Amino acid sequence: MGTEELIHRLAAALAIGLLVGTERHWRERQEAPGRRTAGVRTFALTGLFGGVMAVLAAALGQAGGALLLGFGLLALLAAQLPFALREAEAENKVSATSLVAALGTYGLGALAVLGDMAVAGAAAVAMTAILAARESLHGLMARITWAELRSALVLLTMTLLVMPLVPDEPIALLGGLNPAKIWRFAILLAAISYLGYLAVRLLGPERGLLFSGAAGGLVSSTAVTLANARAAAASGAALALAAGALVAGAVSCLRTIGIVAVIAPAVAAHLFAPLGVAALGMALAGFVLARRAGADGAMVSVPDNPFELSAVLKIALLLAAVVLISKLAAEKLGPEAVLAVAAITGLADVDAVALSVPLLAPVSVSFAFAAKAVLVAVGVNIGAKAAYAVALGGGRFGAAFAGLSLAAGALGALFVLFG
Repeated sequence: MGTEELIHRLAAALAIGLLVGTERHWRERQEAPGRRTAGVRTFALTGLFGGVMAVLAAALGQAGGALLLGFGLLALLAAQLPFALREAEAENKVSATSLVAALGTYGLGALAVLGDMAVAGAAAVAMTAILAARESLHGLMARITWAELRSALVLLTMTLLVMPLVPDEPIALLGGLNPAKIWRFAILLAAISYLGYLAVRLLGPERGLLFSGAAGGLVSSTAVTLANARAAAASGAALALAAGALVAGAVSCLRTIGIVAVIAPAVAAHLFAPLGVAALGMALAGFVLARRAGADGAMVSVPDNPFELSAVLKIALLLAAVVLISKLAAEKLGPEAVLAVAAITGLADVDAVALSVPLLAPVSVSFAFAAKAVLVAVGVNIGAKAAYAVALGGGRFGAAFAGLSLAAGALGALFVLFG
């Protein structure tokens, strides 16, 4: 590399040390000079030391350079460890944070010279943020329960470890089902449950469930309904959970309009009024129900567990069965039975119809007929969610959600008939 680039990289290594050192020095700013192991100057020199060692290592080749960088790391450890031990003994504390931060600063300084300066800078910012968030992180560790931690680890395992291993193509032995889609639905169910749990803890039961319902409705109102129904069966917050599911249904109706508007604006023109009326009805019902739940004290405290994996998998398998039955029935009916296929597909999902049927207009079907097929899918989906709510959520949740969502859907249907 040229002289100008080398200067820039060494300056980046120095800046990394200054950044980390500023946080370390600020934390011990009340200490008298000579009472801290490493402050802003020491960390700045550590970052620059890592950069200089990287420059020397680049001239020695891969093997020799690696040995030199390792020697530099050991030298840094040998220089700082005695002072860190003396400081710990004098202050009667046990902490290796500053020492580990110094080693990390050395490594990032070397990375700024040998690798991507932007990556090294971003990592330094992240490390400094973690160091600065000591009180917040320690407070979180003091408040978090084992059930919360376990659920988070399970959700991360499902997403980052298992998901890449699941086949992402139709499997003939499973009737053409795509296992990856089913697993993504299971992840979605768990994530919605966890999102609702966190929202309730942070915002309180009334606002938290409405927020999580709206967020989940952007992805799948069916998943929100199933997750809330499962939670209602195990808690006394039936009305609040029903309110969240209603808001998810309202957002889902608006989302369907948006999907169709992007694909076929002429078809979406027939959907604005009926789906808009249904969305407005569900949203108003959800907010009224949430206020009533808070007024009559029906809502309970935060649940003990964000979600149970076994329950999530059972519901995902139930939806997979519905999808498989819908697919086989559609094949029996034939491609010409657009409305029947839309109705069957709507038992599990609306997106498939919203994404496919509008493309048939105006060649195979009219714009109005395509909109009618989408409305049939939405109507059937509202009815299916009402049935799921009654079957899985118990009497109070099922009655509240089913009655209000069907009423809102009926208002939209009346607008189609007489509007």
